[in-house]
Amino acid sequence: MNPPTSETGSQFITLLASLMLVLQVLLAVQPMLITNIRIFALQSLLLAAIAGVVGSAYHAGHVYVVAALTLVGKVLFLPWWLERLVRQIKIEQEIRPFVNMPASMLICGALTVLAYVVARPITSLERLGSNTVAVAIALLLTGFFLMINRRKAITQVLALLTMENGVMLAAIALTTYGMPLVVEIGIFFDVVIAVMVLGILVFRIRETFASMDVSKLNELKW
Repeated sequence: MNPPTSETGSQFITLLASLMLVLQVLLAVQPMLITNIRIFALQSLLLAAIAGVVGSAYHAGHVYVVAALTLVGKVLFLPWWLERLVRQIKIEQEIRPFVNMPASMLICGALTVLAYVVARPITSLERLGSNTVAVAIALLLTGFFLMINRRKAITQVLALLTMENGVMLAAIALTTYGMPLVVEIGIFFDVVIAVMVLGILVFRIRETFASMDVSKLNELKW
């Protein structure tokens, strides 16, 4: 049986989820790679905090595991590894995204509105955290836009990670009906492995083209 929804807990989770969305928009307009990595780390910290609150309210041990994995993997390890990668390749700024900053903000706003429209039937549920499903969908949509809009491989890796944050937020928000623990852990480690592989790809792009611009891959020919 679900515990009664705590008004204070619900408001706190909504605040944390809203801050996650604000940080996602900052990722869409921020050109500095190191700053983007640290924004992602802060967003992941907010996700871990949401998981802790929901796990405490529902006494859900698997949500605590997700919080711990997020804290160790996406707040500490991956940001450290990505910052090290950026410093090694000595390219610190995203140059010439496909869509400029004002248009990017408008697109992110439109995607957020779409997410709230899609999530309206779910947010009507009387459950702690159900009002964050719209934010989770918005993270997925804006993360996908970020992958399309940015040229640097590192920012595309960050976009993939923020999309995974959206998936985890949706699973946490609907914890008793969400994904089993084994699926959540599987997704987490799949993303970690994907980031490691993409890191190797970044080095190869850098060595071949002296750039991290993924549009340079169009120059490859059979």
